[in-house]
Amino acid sequence: MNHHFPLPQGGELLLHRYPRPAQHGLQAWDAADEYIITELMTREWDQTAPLLILNDGFGALTLALHHHRPYSLTDSRISELAMDANARDNGLEKNWLSLNSLAELPGQPGLVLMKLPKTNAMLEYQLAALSQVMGPDTRLVVGAKARDIHSSTLKLFEHYIGPTHTSLAWKKARLIFCQRDGSREATPLPAPLSWPLEGTGFTIHNHANVFSRISLDIGARFMLEHLPANRPDRIIDLGCGNGVLGLTALARNPDAEVTFVDESYMAMASARLNVSENLPEAGSRARFMVNNCLDGMAADSADLILCNPPFHQQQAITDHIAWQMFVDAKRVLRRGGELLLVANRHLDYHQKLKRLFGNQRVVASNRKFVILRAIKTS
Repeated sequence: MNHHFPLPQGGELLLHRYPRPAQHGLQAWDAADEYIITELMTREWDQTAPLLILNDGFGALTLALHHHRPYSLTDSRISELAMDANARDNGLEKNWLSLNSLAELPGQPGLVLMKLPKTNAMLEYQLAALSQVMGPDTRLVVGAKARDIHSSTLKLFEHYIGPTHTSLAWKKARLIFCQRDGSREATPLPAPLSWPLEGTGFTIHNHANVFSRISLDIGARFMLEHLPANRPDRIIDLGCGNGVLGLTALARNPDAEVTFVDESYMAMASARLNVSENLPEAGSRARFMVNNCLDGMAADSADLILCNPPFHQQQAITDHIAWQMFVDAKRVLRRGGELLLVANRHLDYHQKLKRLFGNQRVVASNRKFVILRAIKTS
């Protein structure tokens, strides 16, 4: 696996994905990152104005341009940690400013670089935010796989920002160029999407980058049928997303404390909102952490961990995040504590749990999902 990101002006950066121990064989940048950096060699922009970078996966853009002291915005705590680790590996001082996805953007940037986000909901949120700060001289350059750029994608840039065109394809990547139409008014940020949680009085709120934003995902729906009740536990909702599992655990276990953990800032904001709007009286029993799995959490400090693990990281399908969740769960659970997880049947997490915990059993299953329980015995 190539870990050396070439720089067009000469030299290279040593880049790794994060977390580091994972042996997933995936590169820490793609052709769109290379295309953007190469394109900048031929373009001029106001270098006295802020440089803003959005959705930099593991730091390729931020570190290549670190001497410009950029603002680097991401929704991912893992991306932030990757940038810090890669900067240390390359002997670079951290002279960029990290912004989370809900932060206010710097005004009148000279240049905005964007990696196209995975969902149109997140793209529209970010374009609305950019429409509020881009000036007529701001240059916007967006990189993505060519297959991910559709006519509907370009229409969104036209709608929110202004005149838009694309580059030729290179290594199956393409660039989008867009300039602010000064006659167009700024667009307000879209509000979180809300819908009623069937069978409850709850209304679930979801920010733009939350998984299964428009409805309850079917895995979580199945898991809700099997959550315990009336236990005085210390519960963790690991990879909580909008927090629907932890919210339900708070409601069913009035003596329990629930910690919501996710690496997404928008997920955590959604979970906070869902607790405050639906169970304000339980706020003192809820904690919220933007974190890489259970980094830094004390051993033997939880009785029950609920988990609906992801099987992708950004655009790549991988199980290394789920494996880290299981390893962290075993460390953080007290002896006799339980990991309760829901997953697609085809992922075959049975063997992983048996290997790690020495035990596992099927709590319930249907045609697509399985709910598994593992107990920490030592």
